[in-house]
Amino acid sequence: MSPSIPYGIYAREALLGVVRRVLKEAARGGISPPHHFYISFRTDHEQTLVPDFLKQAHPDQTAIVLRHQFWDLSVESQGFSVVLSFNGTKETLFIPFNALTGFSDPSVKFSLQFLPEFGEGTEAPDPSPSPQTPDASPEAGGPKDEKKGQIVDFDSFRKK
Repeated sequence: MSPSIPYGIYAREALLGVVRRVLKEAARGGISPPHHFYISFRTDHEQTLVPDFLKQAHPDQTAIVLRHQFWDLSVESQGFSVVLSFNGTKETLFIPFNALTGFSDPSVKFSLQFLPEFGEGTEAPDPSPSPQTPDASPEAGGPKDEKKGQIVDFDSFRKK
């Protein structure tokens, strides 16, 4: 039997490529209004470098905003560094892309959320969608809190 295709990992890598590209453009030319970025990340990731006081206050995860006051944004293949001001003191942070849990630009209602990275020996959850049956849909009085995947028929979007 041939190994499964890791679609979840491929999709994550592609979406992180979007974030990498946006940050590279911001590093070159700044962020033009009204754009601004909310970036959430794991502070407990082994390669994340943040000031001790930030890691103590947020031992698992935190978020930063890139809008007006940030300096020296630098993007590398594995992550990015940026200088931010905390209580008037400038601090350098390094955030690996694999530590990201979210990225959004609320000015254009764009948002991404990332599942944890899956390393060798760690099995990713099954990314295959489960079709929503009519009796389980909220409209049919089924459970409303239950989230299920949906199958999208792209033919319905094509011009005829």
